[in-house]
Amino acid sequence: MARMSEGPWRWPWLPLLLHVGAVVGFGWTLEGYAWTQHPVALLGARGVAHALGFNLLGFVLPGVLAVWLLLDLVRRLPVDARWPLRLGAQMQMVAALAFIAMGLLPLDAQDVDGPASGLHASMWMLWALAFLLGTPLLAVGARARPDWRRVALLGWPVGLLALVLGFVLAGPVPQRLLFLLWGLWLALLPRLLPARG
Repeated sequence: MARMSEGPWRWPWLPLLLHVGAVVGFGWTLEGYAWTQHPVALLGARGVAHALGFNLLGFVLPGVLAVWLLLDLVRRLPVDARWPLRLGAQMQMVAALAFIAMGLLPLDAQDVDGPASGLHASMWMLWALAFLLGTPLLAVGARARPDWRRVALLGWPVGLLALVLGFVLAGPVPQRLLFLLWGLWLALLPRLLPARG
């Protein structure tokens, strides 16, 4: 098992805590914001008060921390790892980069169907797909390695739940749960990975 004192795994819960804290804090202060009706991204939309602060604390900084965590995952890959394990790790990295991009390419509150909002929606889709595809790929690649079996056991249900929350159910509540699922997955990874050899 990876030791919690090693590198970025000292703070595996930080991306999730930052994102949730930003959503709760900025949502609480935005007049008229309804948790069950408005998407998370509205808090960072152009024209909304304190949008820059939310984008930095809710998307960019958690995404940067996620990249840091996942770089350690990539470094832990066995030299002879098969392609599903390597591709799954890379897809997780793509998800983290797309999460950052959601904060850098915010919605336009005055034009939700315009090009700026379309770019944000594309980054959300990239994030969700990379997360959804990366977890079962990690599970497939980890299945054949005894020291990676815990990744295999959790990867399948996480991937299935990401599919349901991201693409079967619709609305702000499933979207919030998908964000929470991703943060929990990142936080649990250090307990699933083998220690460095």
